[in-house]
Amino acid sequence: MGDVWDRTMEVLNGRGGMLAGIAVLALFVPAAISAAITAYAIPVPPAAPAPGIAALGALVTIAVLVAALWGQLCIIAASSDSAVGTVEARRLANRRLVPAILLALGLAAIMVVAMLPVVVLLTLAGVDVVAMMQGVRQTAVAPGMTLLVSAYTLAACVVLLFAGARMLPLYAVVLHERRGLGAIARSWRLTRRHTWRLVGVTLLFFIVLGIATSAAQSVGGLIVRIILGADARATVGFVAALIGQAMSTALTLVAIVFSAQLYVALVGREARLAERAGADRIAA
Repeated sequence: MGDVWDRTMEVLNGRGGMLAGIAVLALFVPAAISAAITAYAIPVPPAAPAPGIAALGALVTIAVLVAALWGQLCIIAASSDSAVGTVEARRLANRRLVPAILLALGLAAIMVVAMLPVVVLLTLAGVDVVAMMQGVRQTAVAPGMTLLVSAYTLAACVVLLFAGARMLPLYAVVLHERRGLGAIARSWRLTRRHTWRLVGVTLLFFIVLGIATSAAQSVGGLIVRIILGADARATVGFVAALIGQAMSTALTLVAIVFSAQLYVALVGREARLAERAGADRIAA
């Protein structure tokens, strides 16, 4: 993974301005709009938002996810080939956006199914899952059920981490090889000899992302609260969210460029192995 990281740094040093522009447009701005709606239009739980506001929030969330997916494809295109400029990267991202969305929906459905037993177990324990997701405090769950839910959730997270590590080059495959659902099997084959290193890289990224984003958001929110006062609750929350999103955008950009360089390295290695095997057959 060292070579991949070195190439990632080379790309960021050489094309960082262009890639940052794409990241700001596709990752930061949509998330900032969503944060503004959350801060100023959606009431604090347990109060429920009006139906129109709830629908607007759902639409904005979908738009943010689609924009992030488009941005990921665009960044992959621009960071995989130094000959690809911003216009060409956008064209490639536009062309592969629909297959990428369908693939993302399929993966989301798998994750929902994987976590469905948790919902069933909590419901059997008498927990209102919908109210809990809205921030409403629930009655205490029996210790045995809590242990069971925790054990299943931990196991599911481990499996998802393992699978996610094997899927790191997934959207690079979607973009460069024009695959849909077949990109899952292709990504799995490409990463089969690098599983544990990729698991380590993925786990490290999420740890750094969580700590850095939370720290930036907490410190930024505290400073803004000191400046504006405790009464400006919505503004403090909005600015803190913006600071956290800025950190998240920067780290996500690095992760996407890394995934693009990982794909380039894995495909290159595959080609070299195939060429060597062909030479051995001819020699034999």
